[in-house]
Amino acid sequence: MITFEEEKAIREEFESILKQCNSCQKPESEKLIRRAFEFAYEAHKDIRRKSGEPYIYHPLAVAKIVINNIGLGTTSFVASLLHDVVEDTDYTIEDIRKLFGDKVAYLIDGLTKISSVVEGKNVQVENFKKILLTLSKDVRVILVKIADRLHNLRTMDAMPDFKKIRTVSESISIYIPLAHRLGLYPIKTEMEDIAFKFQNPLVYDEILNKLRYFETNLYEFIELFTDPIIEDLDALGIKFSINARTKSVASIFRKMKKKGVPFEEIYDIFAIRVVFEPNEIFSEKSQCWAIYSVITDVYRPKPDRLRDWISNPKPNGYEALHTTVMGPGNKWVEVQIRSKRMNDIAEYGYAAHWKYKENKEKESEIDIWIERIREILEDNLTSEEDFLRTFEMDIFSNEILVFTPKGEVRPLKRGATALDFAYDIHSEIGNHAIGAKINYKLEGLDYVLESGDQVEIITSDTQKPQREWLNFITTTKARSKIKAAFKEERKKNIEKGKNILIQVAKENNVMLNSVVLTKLMNYFEVHDKEELYCKVGGEFIDLSNFKKIVQRKRRNKYVRYWALQLSKATSKITPKRKTPINKTNEKDEKRITLTERLDWNKYVLAKCCNPIPGDDVIAYKLNKGIIEVHKKECKYAIALGTTQGKTALDVHWKSHKILSFLVRIEINGIDRMGLLNSITHVISNRMYVNMRAVKIDATSGYFGGYIDLYVHNKDDL
Repeated sequence: MITFEEEKAIREEFESILKQCNSCQKPESEKLIRRAFEFAYEAHKDIRRKSGEPYIYHPLAVAKIVINNIGLGTTSFVASLLHDVVEDTDYTIEDIRKLFGDKVAYLIDGLTKISSVVEGKNVQVENFKKILLTLSKDVRVILVKIADRLHNLRTMDAMPDFKKIRTVSESISIYIPLAHRLGLYPIKTEMEDIAFKFQNPLVYDEILNKLRYFETNLYEFIELFTDPIIEDLDALGIKFSINARTKSVASIFRKMKKKGVPFEEIYDIFAIRVVFEPNEIFSEKSQCWAIYSVITDVYRPKPDRLRDWISNPKPNGYEALHTTVMGPGNKWVEVQIRSKRMNDIAEYGYAAHWKYKENKEKESEIDIWIERIREILEDNLTSEEDFLRTFEMDIFSNEILVFTPKGEVRPLKRGATALDFAYDIHSEIGNHAIGAKINYKLEGLDYVLESGDQVEIITSDTQKPQREWLNFITTTKARSKIKAAFKEERKKNIEKGKNILIQVAKENNVMLNSVVLTKLMNYFEVHDKEELYCKVGGEFIDLSNFKKIVQRKRRNKYVRYWALQLSKATSKITPKRKTPINKTNEKDEKRITLTERLDWNKYVLAKCCNPIPGDDVIAYKLNKGIIEVHKKECKYAIALGTTQGKTALDVHWKSHKILSFLVRIEINGIDRMGLLNSITHVISNRMYVNMRAVKIDATSGYFGGYIDLYVHNKDDL
C-alpha cells in the first residue's frame, strides 16, 4: 500500500509535470490528463518497482521525459501515464478506448505490443517488423516508447544482472538507433552513456573524471572566445543566444578509439552553439551565413571542417551550419550556427519537425525516411541477426543524391553501389543487371556511387542474382531482394531435387526412406534433407554412385559422457499474471562458474572477442546446448542479447592456473638498439609468460608490431 507521505509526494510530482506542459493548459486537456492520472494511480497502487518505490513514479517519469525532452502534447501525456496499465493489470485496450478514446487506445496498443515482443523474451523479428510498420503511421508510439526505455535505463541499478544485460543490448540494437534517426540527440546521448558505463565502467569513470577537470578550466576560455563575437552580433541587431556543450563520454571514447589517440589529443571535446531568432525579411540560410561571416572575420576558419547541413539536411531532419575556427591560445573551436527552429529540431527531433512541418510544402529527409521505413520493414531477411544489423545500419546511414538518365533524384545511403541503385529503381532491374554507365562511362555493378553521379543500369534477360553480390551491396532493400531471389531459386531446386531422387531411387529399386536419406546426407555432408534436395536440384551433387552409397553399412555409435562442474542458483519461473504484482520478488537467473574442470567442448570461448579469465563476460545458450562466452562489450554479444536475451547466463571466472589462453598485444614506440631483446627478456624472465610469436617492424626511428602470448588470466597482462 502507498503511505500518506508517498501519496502526497506523488501528487505534487504530477502537478509539477502538468504545469510544465504548455500545450496541456486548456480545460478539456487538463481534465483528460487528470482523469488518466487517477486511473493509472488506482491501477498501479499495489505495485512497487524493484527499487521499492511506488510503481506510479515510472509512468510519471515517462510523461516528464515526453513533455520536457521530446515536446509532445496531451495525447502523448495521457498515453505515458497509461502505457503499462494493459500489460500489468486486468484492464484491456477496449477499456482504454471507452474511457479515453481511439487515439489514446491506439498508442497504448502499440506500446503494449512492443513490450510483449521485445521485452521479457527473445526478439521475434517478424512481429517486431510488423509492429514498426504499424507504428510508422503514428510516430508518437515510438517516441513514448523511447522515453519509457530511457527511464528504465536510468533506474536499472535495481535490476538483476541478466535483465541489465538484456536492457542494454536492446537499447544499443533498437532504441538508440531509433532515437538517433528521429533526431532525439539528448536522449540518444544519455542512453549511449548509460550503456557505455554498464559495459566499460572503469573506462567510463576515467574519461568522466578527465572531462570534469577539463570543464573546470573551460568557462574562462569560453568567455574569452565569445566576447568579440557577442559584440559584433549585437552591433548588427541580431537576437541570439550563445552556449557551449561538451561531448558525451561515449562519443569521446569512440573518437579516441577511431583516431587511436588519448583524451588529451581530442581537440573538439566542446563546441560553441549560436542560436538566433530569424528575421522574417531574410531566409534562415542567408542569416546563418551572415553569422558565419561575422565569426570568421574574428577567427580564422579551418576550410576542411565546414559542414553545411542547411543546404543538405541530415536524414533525421537536422539542420545547422558547422565550422571550426582557430580560437585564443591557438586552440581549434567548433562553432554550430542554428536558427530557433533548427535548434528545436536538434533538441526535440521529430516532434519539433512535426510542429514546423505545416509551414513547408517540400517533403523533408525525415518524411522520406518515415515513408521508406514501410518498404524496408516489408522485406524478408533470412535471420534475426541480419534484420537487426541491417536495421541499425540503415538507421545510422548518411545519404547521397544520384540521378537517373531522365534527371530524377534518388537518395541512397553513403557507400551505395550501382547495384544498390538498380534495386532502388526496381527489383527486376536489379535481378537482371550486368553493368552500369556512371556519368556515361561503363563501370561494374560494385562501383561505389558519389553525390551527383548520373547512373544508367544495363540489363540482360539471361542474368540472375549472384552470391558474390552480397559481398558489396550496402542497402537493406538490395540485400533483401537478392535473398528473396535466392529463396525462390532454392524452393524450385528443392522440388526439382526431390523429384530427381525419387526417380533415381526407383531406377535402382530402392525405397527412399529416412535410412537412405540419412546415408546420402552423411555421404554428401549436408545437414538436412532440404539441403540435399536443393543441391541435387541445383546439380551440385552427382548421383552416379547412388546404389553404392545406400548399400554402405553404418558405423557403430559411441556414447560419450561429460562431467560438468557448475555453480548456480536456480529460480522458479512465475507464470505471467495480469493482476497487479509486486515486481520486487523476481530472483536472479542461473549463475555459472567458469573453471578448468568444465567440459570445454560444451563451453565455447567466442572467437570474435577471445575472452580470457578476468574479463567481464556474459554467456548465451545456443543451438544443441552449446554455451558461448563473450566479453560484455563485444558487438556480437550485444546482438545476441537482443535476439537471445532469454538464454543469457550470468557467468564469472574462477582462478585459472591450468588452462592457458592465447592473446595478442600490440606494441609501438621509439626504436633503439637491443629493443627486441629487452622486451622479450621482461616477458619471459621477469613475468614468466610464454610467447608464441613476435612480429616487430621498424621505420624512421619508430617501431610497431605485436606479440602473441599464453596467459592464464587477465592479471597476467
